[in-house]
Amino acid sequence: MLITPKGKSILIDGGGEELGSFNVGEKTLLPYLLNRKVSSIDYAIISHYDSDHCQAFLYVLQKIRVKQIIIGKQFEESKNYKKFIEIIKNKKTKIKVMQKNEKINIEKNIYFDVIWPDEKNVIGENNLNNNSLVLKLNYKNFSILFTGDIEKEAEQKILESINNKILKSTVIKIAHHGSKTSSTQEFIQKVNPQIALIGVGEKNKFGHPSDKTIQLLKSINCKIYRTDEMGEITLKINSKGKIEIKTKL
Repeated sequence: MLITPKGKSILIDGGGEELGSFNVGEKTLLPYLLNRKVSSIDYAIISHYDSDHCQAFLYVLQKIRVKQIIIGKQFEESKNYKKFIEIIKNKKTKIKVMQKNEKINIEKNIYFDVIWPDEKNVIGENNLNNNSLVLKLNYKNFSILFTGDIEKEAEQKILESINNKILKSTVIKIAHHGSKTSSTQEFIQKVNPQIALIGVGEKNKFGHPSDKTIQLLKSINCKIYRTDEMGEITLKINSKGKIEIKTKL
């Protein structure tokens, strides 16, 4: 969740689970938003339609007002995407479908560069992950790269087609929960982040984040913050780009 200087709320993905009966939207995401007095969302951004990124948001979408939804161009009609379309049929929510080289203006000095997907370079392997919406948030001299679940195939395509200046970011949200199939050395070095955020469940069955990813980040002296060890991670950015970080289990 991002809150801008003028108080606009931006939700990027929302968590969820493929198996089991625990409703992350009802039990976690909605209470989290209401606890922070977020009763409506100005922008909701869905990186892709894997359940662990969108399921909770689909629940919240039915409970509180969402003024505008931003998604990447879709190249596969997944089960969750079809459910999303069903939910919004009777709503008046604005929807923007974005792809590479477009821009999302939020307010003065705050905008997103859309880095991926690219309809001219659709990746068939692991379609949902590799065609995730990849965005770079810019705020004065601060930036953060949101990577969805892209893997090495998408990272390579991005490196081949995006100016290094656009990729370079102060902070990176590590792709695919720190999986060994993402965060290639060349990609991370081009982004050259000072801080890496890893959203990952404690003792998850996939073994995320991989030791390879952690060692790579350490090798470039990048500070690592991960939710399985630190809980909620909050970044506060002042008008000069200075970063204050708090963690809370």
